[in-house]
Amino acid sequence: MKLSILDQSPMTNEQTARDALIASRKLAQLGETLGYTRFWMTEHHDLDGLASSAPEVLLSYVGAYTKSIRLGTGAVLLPHYKPYKVAEVHHTLATLFPGRIDIGLGRAPGGSAEATNALSDAYLQQVYRFPELVEELLLYINQKHPVLKASPVPDVAPEVWILGTSEKSAILAGEKKLSYAFGQFMSAKDGAKIISTYVNTFNGTKEQRNKRPQALLTVSVYCAETKEKAEEIALPALIWSIRGKGNLPSIEEAKKTTLTEKEKASIQKRKENMIIGDPFHVKQQLLRLKETYQVEEVMIVTNTATVEDRMQSYQFISEQLL
Repeated sequence: MKLSILDQSPMTNEQTARDALIASRKLAQLGETLGYTRFWMTEHHDLDGLASSAPEVLLSYVGAYTKSIRLGTGAVLLPHYKPYKVAEVHHTLATLFPGRIDIGLGRAPGGSAEATNALSDAYLQQVYRFPELVEELLLYINQKHPVLKASPVPDVAPEVWILGTSEKSAILAGEKKLSYAFGQFMSAKDGAKIISTYVNTFNGTKEQRNKRPQALLTVSVYCAETKEKAEEIALPALIWSIRGKGNLPSIEEAKKTTLTEKEKASIQKRKENMIIGDPFHVKQQLLRLKETYQVEEVMIVTNTATVEDRMQSYQFISEQLL
């Protein structure tokens, strides 16, 4: 079973943005040591609590401190950008870090309406054109554009993934013969069915019969010595996710937070889509997901109030499965 890391550079009240970015680099180094396959960074804009607005910049920093773990944008939000520039950026990364770069493509806004307008003059129109934007990007990545070359051209091209939570994204990935990442951690949809749709679409196309579908599942996981401790380290992120303001609170602050009945129900609902527990429980749940979703790789996102709890969670999981 392959395990990977999705990092959002979470910020706490005790951290500066620089602290959070340095912690992301340290997490990538730990992940490489522990045997994780990929380290992807998300793209969020004007969102309190997360320092990950420019994953392509952060990956150049992380890459300089690592040697083998694959690095990826998960996702670069393509409707905000011109495909040519995205290709140039990732070709540069692939030139610096040969055979290690992934381009995860998403169509979400990644932030508020104000941030979206600041990034793109015609975001909704570009969302509708997402399949065309993907096709244009592939021309540059595969060096098949009739006029332009996205320099520098690396010896090993970046691997392109479609990231999503719907059958629409799964079908697009299958039709384009691309790898697919399903975001189970932010979806209540039938992910197993969606991944099956991806595989069936991929296998049903005639082009490049030598390629095989590759899918991964992204899930939110909190692992600690005991289930009680795991619940404790998961609480700040749960409080932060329903309040949507400020940085992640400390465990002590989270415990003191007064919640409405509606908020309590919202937290309970979110927990149903997460794995929270001791190492053995987490192992069993991840193996169950692997079987249910029929994937070879699971990507884990974990946001805690301390860097130590986050790193220890990934370490406990690796000791059980890697």
